[in-house]
Amino acid sequence: MKEFQKLSDTEMELMQVIWGCGSPVTSSELLRIFAEDRGKEWKGQTISTFLARLVDKGVLEATKQGRANTYVPRLSPEEYKLWEAQSVLDGLYQGSVKNFLSALYDGKKMSKEEIAELKQWFSEK
Repeated sequence: MKEFQKLSDTEMELMQVIWGCGSPVTSSELLRIFAEDRGKEWKGQTISTFLARLVDKGVLEATKQGRANTYVPRLSPEEYKLWEAQSVLDGLYQGSVKNFLSALYDGKKMSKEEIAELKQWFSEK
């Protein structure tokens, strides 16, 4: 599995928009999307800073197109979710799914229906 750095909430929000675009996107396009669709009036420098961080973290690729950069994701949302889940599993539960599920169950956060669904899922694997 590739190594990435954990994304901040704002970086994650930006990546969700980029993933939703489905094609290379510029910072100007992102500024417009955030202003029109999300009611966020960011300055160009702010979004450029976040985009540079995402490139540094290895989740975005920047390509120069004339005077502007275009940005494309280097991984899918599913790949990032898998990496994030594995990071939590490794960091907090020593890589053990059993330890993770035990923490959920011991904390009384799993319903009997969820337990049945998990048993069914595990039996199919």
